Amino acid sequence: MINPSNALSCLRLPLAFCFLIENSIVRLLVVLLAMITDIIDGYLARRYKYTSKLGAALDPIMDKFFVYFVLSVLFFQQKIELWEAATMIARDFFLFGFGIYLLLTKRWKSFEFHSVRWGKVTTGAQFIVIISLIFLPSIPSALYFLFIFFGLFTFLELLIQELRSPAKQ
Repeated sequence: MINPSNALSCLRLPLAFCFLIENSIVRLLVVLLAMITDIIDGYLARRYKYTSKLGAALDPIMDKFFVYFVLSVLFFQQKIELWEAATMIARDFFLFGFGIYLLLTKRWKSFEFHSVRWGKVTTGAQFIVIISLIFLPSIPSALYFLFIFFGLFTFLELLIQELRSPAKQ
């Protein structure tokens, strides 16, 4: 069911395509709007109980689509190196590893998927780096390695939550 929260998540799809416009101000507005829709859709979902399985999947999918699309544009415009883009999505590699852990331990079905603190930190940092790349020719390489740590912290946060939860068979 499409509710206001899910509709805001869906807005990140056309916003991503607006990033193709090669104008720094337009790109800044696009990223800011994506950030705002992400914040507001989460607020609406929690405040007005617009939570749903669709929304739980749609929000992170739209976040990832937006970031991947924008990173692809920046890569093809040679504003970011491939390794830099890869570090910015390192959290997703760690999430994949956590998914494999859940499958191997047969806890996939019982795991309650929800956002975690380090996932939100990573998304915020991705938006900040993207905004920086709109206006700056480059940013310090060491900054990109933070995303690997954010991914590791996300994995550990999820693992600790899973290990603390009662075993569900």
